[in-house]
Amino acid sequence: MREQAWQRFRSSGRRSGRRRAVPTVVAVAAGVMTMGALAQPAASAAARPDSVQQGLNALVHADGMPAALASVQDRGGRTRTYTAGVGDLATGSKVPTDGQVRIGSNTKVFTAVVMLQLVGERKIRLDAYVDTYLPGLVRGDGIDGRRITVRHLLQQTSGLPNYTEYDLQLRHYEPRELLGIALRHKAHFDPGKKWEYSNTNYVLAGLIIQKVTGRPVAKEIDQRIIKPVGLRHTYFPAPGDTTIREPHPKGYDRDSADAPPRDITEMDPSWAWAAGQMISTNSDLNRFFTALLGGRLLPPAQLAQMRTTVPADYFGDGARYGLGLVSKPLSCGGVYWGHGGSFPGYETRGGVTAKGRAANIAVTIQPTDKTAMERVEKVVDTALCAR
Repeated sequence: MREQAWQRFRSSGRRSGRRRAVPTVVAVAAGVMTMGALAQPAASAAARPDSVQQGLNALVHADGMPAALASVQDRGGRTRTYTAGVGDLATGSKVPTDGQVRIGSNTKVFTAVVMLQLVGERKIRLDAYVDTYLPGLVRGDGIDGRRITVRHLLQQTSGLPNYTEYDLQLRHYEPRELLGIALRHKAHFDPGKKWEYSNTNYVLAGLIIQKVTGRPVAKEIDQRIIKPVGLRHTYFPAPGDTTIREPHPKGYDRDSADAPPRDITEMDPSWAWAAGQMISTNSDLNRFFTALLGGRLLPPAQLAQMRTTVPADYFGDGARYGLGLVSKPLSCGGVYWGHGGSFPGYETRGGVTAKGRAANIAVTIQPTDKTAMERVEKVVDTALCAR
């Protein structure tokens, strides 16, 4: 796969035309673009699609997404799922209802929750320096772990270079290797002076969690979040696991706008680690964000810290970034809380409103232009604003 196919691990921000270098070497088979019949929402076979289904249909027909999936949960916990397109371009098979996808930087919210749980347990302090937990590890040109706090990491205000902007190969990476890539480059600004998205922040957050707990970050996420909330289709892939366990639509990429889509579903995701390695479903993400914003995962003090935000227009006009959590304005008023995720082959967006309505959307090719990404986000807005 040429470099373009791996330049879109975005951390789930707004598509702005900028590209991030990600793994550059992989052998994949070209798929055949054969859009099949659109699937009706699983909860209903209505003759006239509702606005969410229409939005997914448009993403397939107008924007060339191989598949689009959605799950919408109302305040009473009732869920409706939707699909459009095909799950496998080579065979034309149906999109699995609520299929698993790689959720990219939604992983950051899980990592941040574990960190804030440890803050609530007084095992970590938000305003302690990184060197308190990883002495001497974070040093570089303008980079000093004695000046970067845990809060800087979670809020993306550390100034650390983003390792995914530099050359990565499609192979297994250890977390400290990823950090090492970032430390070879100069700091972008002094800690706390501005906001800038960097996956390196969440690699360091994962390393701190492991140092403090003595357990893998994947195990902490599983024991502290996945099992208590009942996320039966969510997991952090084990080292060397290149597959997606349960029924899933295949993920695709193109070398150029007019090139055929290529199947890139299977890969070693270790280069994303605590910043973006996890796999889940739209319904599980709804359940997770509902539990989080409903106060089931964090004490009130830590949830309030998580929701204390700074401007982050990288995610769109009016967006703000807390401690691993993003708020975005809704067309119907108010905001929703979520994050979103990008991983080669998949794009996910969604979150939950103050009134408890939740929606998550996934597509199986990453939008490469701003207009297409805005249409994905418009479907989220439509779903969350529906009465």
